[in-house]
Amino acid sequence: MTSPVYYKQGMYSDAPKREPGLRDRPSGESAVVRSVRATLARVAKKNGAIPRPAVTLAFAQSLDGYITACKGFSTAISGDQSMLMTHQLRAMHDAILVGINTVLVDDPRLTVRLADGDDPIPVVLDSRLRTPPTAKLLQQTRRQAIIATLPDASSERELRLVEAGARVVRLPEAPGGGIRLMDLFCWLREHEVNSLMIEGGSKVISSVLAHCLGDQLVLTIAPKFFGQNGVHAVAALNCAGSLSTPCLTNVTFEQLGDDVVVWGNLAPAGPAKSAGKDKD
Repeated sequence: MTSPVYYKQGMYSDAPKREPGLRDRPSGESAVVRSVRATLARVAKKNGAIPRPAVTLAFAQSLDGYITACKGFSTAISGDQSMLMTHQLRAMHDAILVGINTVLVDDPRLTVRLADGDDPIPVVLDSRLRTPPTAKLLQQTRRQAIIATLPDASSERELRLVEAGARVVRLPEAPGGGIRLMDLFCWLREHEVNSLMIEGGSKVISSVLAHCLGDQLVLTIAPKFFGQNGVHAVAALNCAGSLSTPCLTNVTFEQLGDDVVVWGNLAPAGPAKSAGKDKD
């Protein structure tokens, strides 16, 4: 197995300087996993001051910024080492959030299978209750899946999902459509979800970034090109004038197999500049 290469502030080395205790990390645990754990612990200390869980945005993309090679089809992106890291991150969080398109295209289980630890609670953003009652994330018995939807979603579909084991939560609609994320995050926090991992898809990633609702980002970049038929990881952010565009601070890089993982703390970079009307 090739030794991982670490990157920090433009420097790279096979034998990086390490923080005290880094050599003592558990076998198979990468530096990014240790960093995420530390950030979660730091945010937890101020949980009384914020009404939402600590939020980790974690997803994989190609070199040209796509999360799938073709719209509507699932695409394998991450290598084995990056997948192990993803499952280790899942085990650290109380819940894991995806959008309905991810459920329909990938049918993920959202469980911890490649690492030790408990499965997070699956949470789906599904404004029209399109989640199939046969979805894999509804088949696990240890954690009840939460389906977040709008007040006017179908009661008949809700009944089928409840019979399949889901908990359906109706929340207010955001001004631009869809579920108001902050309301969902506050609801989760009130129900003892202190840490939330978000894996996608594109609309969810973009909304979290646009509203500056994340605490940290873990981005896995695979050495692949998907081209224009794919789906971009980040769509138009449409940041409101009162909000700020997002950026990363304390940025670090690590190579895991053939993939490069970039991580850091999410922070507003300053007021978004208006350039006329946004285009889809």
